[in-house]
Amino acid sequence: MGRQQRWTSVTGRALCISLPLLCVSHGAWAVDATIEGVAADVDRNIQAYLQNVDAQQYTDVRLEGEIRRRTQEAMRVFGYYEPEITLERATEDRVWLKIEPGPQVKIEILSINVKGDASEDPPFQQAIEDFPLAQGDVLRHAPWDRLRGQFPGLALERGYFDWGFTDRRMEVRPYLQSARLYMDFDSGPRYQFGETSIIGSHIELERLRRLQPFETGEPYLAETIAEYNQRLAETGWFSSVSVRPRLETAQALTIAPPSGSDPWWREATATQPQRPRLSSAALASALSINKPTDTRLPIDVNVEPADRHQFEVGIGYATDVGPRLRFGWEQPWINRYGHSLDHDLYLSAPEQRFTGVYDVPLDDPLRDSYLLQYGIRNLDDSDTESLEGTVELARRWKFDNDWVQSLYFRTTYEDFEQGGEADQVWLFYPGIQWSRTRTRPQRFPLWGDRQQLSLEYSDTLWGSDAQFTRVTGDTEWIRTIGDDNRFLARISFGAIDTGDFDKLPPSLRFFAGGDRSVRGYSYESLSPRNEEGRLRGGQQMLTSTLEYQRRVSGNWWAATFVDNGDAFDNWGPNDLKTGAGAGVRWVSPVGPIRLDVAHPFDHEDDWRLHFSIGPEF
Repeated sequence: MGRQQRWTSVTGRALCISLPLLCVSHGAWAVDATIEGVAADVDRNIQAYLQNVDAQQYTDVRLEGEIRRRTQEAMRVFGYYEPEITLERATEDRVWLKIEPGPQVKIEILSINVKGDASEDPPFQQAIEDFPLAQGDVLRHAPWDRLRGQFPGLALERGYFDWGFTDRRMEVRPYLQSARLYMDFDSGPRYQFGETSIIGSHIELERLRRLQPFETGEPYLAETIAEYNQRLAETGWFSSVSVRPRLETAQALTIAPPSGSDPWWREATATQPQRPRLSSAALASALSINKPTDTRLPIDVNVEPADRHQFEVGIGYATDVGPRLRFGWEQPWINRYGHSLDHDLYLSAPEQRFTGVYDVPLDDPLRDSYLLQYGIRNLDDSDTESLEGTVELARRWKFDNDWVQSLYFRTTYEDFEQGGEADQVWLFYPGIQWSRTRTRPQRFPLWGDRQQLSLEYSDTLWGSDAQFTRVTGDTEWIRTIGDDNRFLARISFGAIDTGDFDKLPPSLRFFAGGDRSVRGYSYESLSPRNEEGRLRGGQQMLTSTLEYQRRVSGNWWAATFVDNGDAFDNWGPNDLKTGAGAGVRWVSPVGPIRLDVAHPFDHEDDWRLHFSIGPEF
């Protein structure tokens, strides 16, 4: 019983000071207080302190004493140390508090000092400059407590593992309405990155070391360790990655592990409650008798290889193509240099294709690589029949701003019939593409955008069957207002400049209409037609989308949209096709499912149902 009482008077008091918003037991009756005489922020804090008072657990005298004590505690954090409290009880769980706050305590002395290597470190100086209190100001506890926690956090993030407070005091003299605040923080030396030790890798170690965002001897920074961990994970070569500093100091023994559980010393003493627990400061003092002279911190990297063969099967349905099946086979690594291979098989009624990508990473495998892409595609849809084979060699760069640049050379053979006109062509052409995709979260983005611009050129001078310049681009934006209003906008365009249009295969001509184009019209049904009224494809294309979605409940959203666009032979067509409608979105465990009903404006009686699975981009 004595041990429990001591805990209540010391630990419970500390909790009330630092964290007034305590959980309320489901069986507790919180005291309902009407408070007069204090400002709104003080009122709210007093109410919070009284939230977990169970009136049934106290006698009348003790309950009044507890309410007074908590009220005083709640007011002290705002500098009121001598309030006059008049308490009247109406019922067992309802009270009236009339408070005369009295004068606020003001800061007489404010002394904050950082010693050691951190004395010249800008983040520590910035923390002191950002401290909102000064001599002569009213004392408020919250900024002081934040700074007291901020210094150790900065120390651990920036490699000051021998940190400690040499002085940390708040002396309050209520009878003089004054407070003296002292905080002296000694960071000790700053540690540097030491040698990196890598265990478990099947990839050449030199390739992994090139991913390091730090050099041996540079000042330690925790976020750099996290960045290295992320880079290794993004390669796809490993099923698990762990990058950790090899700490051997007193502070290392008191730092909580990454899982968030208690440090080892707290667990070691928890089974003996009858003994006083060893504080982190005491442990640090005991272990700092023989401080290490070497401030180089070795970095330990432990990795496990990813599965060499990974398979993925997808089944879907869209009104434009009907049922569809996708089978993916990925090899994230095929040799010690980190080369990878990815194959994809897609099957639907109008289209069947098989594609492959061989990736050869360079010095920075996340940013620079060579790509060998190849594939075969068969298409039989409406007025289009095509058998296409393609091989492409590309050089890829990813920049710091997340833009990706690809420079490629593509060769294509296509045996096709478009609108009754048949041909067989070989095309050889270089191209360049810039793209960027940003989303959060990934499965159903509430914020994101995607941009892409491509430029391609073919010439008969090097054996290509057609000469052309082709430009394509699109931009798509997703933004959310609040939690329940989602907006989507999209613009796509394309243009071909050529004197050999009849030689261009369907894969390079432009069509519009469908789930991701102009809804209300069937898939690729919008384009110029020949004399027989059959689709032949256009030399230009322009489409746009505006869509508003409103959350109905949980993962269910309602949508309304307007689409506009067409494929044509000359810019500025007389009229673009317009479709509008409404739909439903369900964010399922396998991805968003979209169901839309759209009406084309130039066909009064037509309505079209669009159903698809997968994110917008």
